[in-house]
Amino acid sequence: MSMVDNKVTVAIMARNEEATIENVIRSVLPLCQETIVVDGNSTDRTREIAESLGVKAYRDEGRGKGDGIRKAIDVAEGDIIVFFDADGSHESADVPRLAAPIIAGEADLVVASRWKGGSDELGGDWSMFIRSTGSAFIALMINHRWHVKLTDCENGFRAISKDVAQTLGLEETGFTIEQEMVMKTLKKGYRVQEVPSHEYSRQAGESQITVWKVLHKFAWNLIKNMF
Repeated sequence: MSMVDNKVTVAIMARNEEATIENVIRSVLPLCQETIVVDGNSTDRTREIAESLGVKAYRDEGRGKGDGIRKAIDVAEGDIIVFFDADGSHESADVPRLAAPIIAGEADLVVASRWKGGSDELGGDWSMFIRSTGSAFIALMINHRWHVKLTDCENGFRAISKDVAQTLGLEETGFTIEQEMVMKTLKKGYRVQEVPSHEYSRQAGESQITVWKVLHKFAWNLIKNMF
């Protein structure tokens, strides 16, 4: 099956990313049949820039990334949705590689693994150490629970069948939706794969995640969905 047989939507998740949004949009436009921006109530020109490039921009409920993910699942016209951050940290050339196992009928969710592809972010200070250690622990617990061999359950760069996404009943409002998506996909008996992809440092602005403030949310989400 070809990319034409399965329409691919790249959903760019953005909040106050006016410095990078244009380059990110231009990098993915040739790689999919539909590009959309899901705007988390930006106060800068993120949405205006997206629309000036002919890309539909949808506003979510403004409660966090989880709201944006659900909005993308609702409005995307593609059979496959590739989630892509607007900060320039993801490798756009890997978009077709994430969609390929779903197109081939080999997977339902494909996550870009930073552990296999390398990362400029997961190291260097205490915050990044805690983030990388926590990510590895979550993957370990998920692997033990569902007898899989995943390395990265937290990366926002991922592709999923829209039909599958609509069955998951995703509830999280924040970044914990990404591990919730992996766990609920496995819980329902769907297939999860990974492909290596390098994560770059964000090109501008600051991360929306304050590790110290959200550790308990990741832990509670893990316990709730495992048991």
